[in-house]
Amino acid sequence: MKLSCLLTRLGRMPVLKLLVPFAAGIALAGRYELPLWFLAGAFVCTGVVAMLFRSQSAAVGMLLTAGFAAAQLRTPSPAVPRGIETAYEITVEGFPADRGRYTSADASVAAWRDPADGHWHPSDARVRLFADSLTELRPGERLHCRGTVRPFRGGAESYRRLMRRRGYAGTLWVSERTILERLPQQHAGVHRTAVERLARLPMEPEAAAVVEAMAAGERRGITPELRTAYSRSGLSHLLAVSGLHTGIVFVLINLALWWLPLLRRGHLLKNLLAAGAVWLFVAAAGFPPSAVRAAVMCTVLQAALASASEYVGMNALAAAAFGMLLWNPNWLGDISFQLSFVAVAAILAWGVPLCRRCRTRWKGLNILIDAYLIGLVATVATAPLVSHTFGIVPLAGLAVNPLAIALAGVVVFGGALWMLAPVGVLAPAFGSVAGTAAGWINALARMTASLPYGAAGYTLGGWQTAAIYLLFALGTVAAWSAEPKKNIPLRT
Repeated sequence: MKLSCLLTRLGRMPVLKLLVPFAAGIALAGRYELPLWFLAGAFVCTGVVAMLFRSQSAAVGMLLTAGFAAAQLRTPSPAVPRGIETAYEITVEGFPADRGRYTSADASVAAWRDPADGHWHPSDARVRLFADSLTELRPGERLHCRGTVRPFRGGAESYRRLMRRRGYAGTLWVSERTILERLPQQHAGVHRTAVERLARLPMEPEAAAVVEAMAAGERRGITPELRTAYSRSGLSHLLAVSGLHTGIVFVLINLALWWLPLLRRGHLLKNLLAAGAVWLFVAAAGFPPSAVRAAVMCTVLQAALASASEYVGMNALAAAAFGMLLWNPNWLGDISFQLSFVAVAAILAWGVPLCRRCRTRWKGLNILIDAYLIGLVATVATAPLVSHTFGIVPLAGLAVNPLAIALAGVVVFGGALWMLAPVGVLAPAFGSVAGTAAGWINALARMTASLPYGAAGYTLGGWQTAAIYLLFALGTVAAWSAEPKKNIPLRT
């Protein structure tokens, strides 16, 4: 082990060195609160010292302070009164989900009426909207209603904290009696248009729900029973559009456009189309944080391919995370952001080197080995977070992930192609292929979840989880410090 090897590797990842203290400052802001004047002064002082004396310690302090201040400034607070009945103007987001006795949907609050003086106040808060079975909610519909926003009740404290970080003020129940006026619907966005196109495919309801979830990030049709099966089997990551789905689109679109470089300046057109297709897919999914991170990485990689420059995956991942946290520091506490970042970081740090070491002479076998190792590394790396958050450790998922990911590739790419070009004549073919693949994934999830020892119920504490990831980090640093083996030719 040599320190010089570690420094050389870290020198190729400058954004990673910026990300660590910035994220640490955001994490500290979740536990402590400091006056903003103190944070501003500390930021200026450490910045001046860093520039004048080229002090790395001062630069770390500046980034730590910047993260702390950014988190405090962007801390979401309810912009609506809670526990008081009044009038609201809300917009139904996404597609309402039928839960049997009631319907649920996300909604944004545009304004609320002060019951004391009758004045209307603007708001940017979100609420979890519930309606009884006799009340119809339409996607994009604007409602003028009366009701009471109440804090989230029941469930784990981690869920309530997650909803607060995502800007939710609480829950709001409405009925036909409390809806005062139905206003015109908003123009359908990319996400709503994509889901409506997928709904035209002829598929079984359960398969259609999975295709919508994997290709467009819409989980309105996922039943509680199916959600539990995916969770116990370790395949729940497939039901939310993430870096895996974005990576599938990135790889397959590049393969589909292999012929473009044969034309004059075709390589430039190929890179532009591939990057555009990735971002269009992320827009169709509603810009979830994990997919945005993956899209940034794919764009950097596409630019590297276009310019034939060196691409450092971990540096690109750090750049994506740094930009996202700069935009919204609260994403650091979002479980989807955490799982996505940890999975990709583990794949880059451990999965890729393992795949290189396990190369064989047979390309087909290499693909299977790579799929298994990547799934294994991602599952092991995210297991502590899954245990801490959901209280379950999926064991059988280690074995079935490669097959499930292969089937998910068919669902995601088939759904993406249909969303891009919904040719009516081809609907039966697209529905048959995507629906069959989704049905096989459902069967695989149920079979795995039914195994006696397919999952273990165990909840890791916060400090235990942090200690495990600290050991992971130290192991990675030790591996990066190892001196690479020298290849000595047998002949001169």
